[in-house]
Amino acid sequence: MKCDFCDQKATVFLTQLVEGQMKKVCLCDNCAKERGVTDPTGFSLADLLLGGLPGGPGTVSPGSSPATPGNGKKCATCGFTLDDLKRVRRFGCSDCYATFGEEVGQMVRGMHKGTSHIGKVPEGLMALQFRNQRIEELRSRLDQAITSESYEEAAGIRDEIHNLNETKP
Repeated sequence: MKCDFCDQKATVFLTQLVEGQMKKVCLCDNCAKERGVTDPTGFSLADLLLGGLPGGPGTVSPGSSPATPGNGKKCATCGFTLDDLKRVRRFGCSDCYATFGEEVGQMVRGMHKGTSHIGKVPEGLMALQFRNQRIEELRSRLDQAITSESYEEAAGIRDEIHNLNETKP
């Protein structure tokens, strides 16, 4: 097989599912090194597939820099920039989460269906979550009963909250 970027013999073969379709990239040793395939911190197969194939949208010639520079944001703690984040795909320090929070949110929305987890949850954790929601609901009702001076109803709600707190899952 030939390299997708030049006509040399391909020795590196990458496969990834992108939007439900299998995408394959064949690279020679030189092209693999140029594109950071041998460096796990700087390689993103999605970037290579979406922007690096000859004649494809966003084609980048080897050695050129990205066309859109970062917005100049820089982490005050470690000096990490938005360009560094996009290139390395890792944060420089824990403060980078706060510094680049908006940009990371946009990246996640682009990669996934949403920004909140919807899926399987351990059974015990789900029961605990339902219990906590019920307690919050009861506390709200208790506050309403107290403000409306329904003390008998408030006492019943108080007892129910007490029982839920006593029987921890």
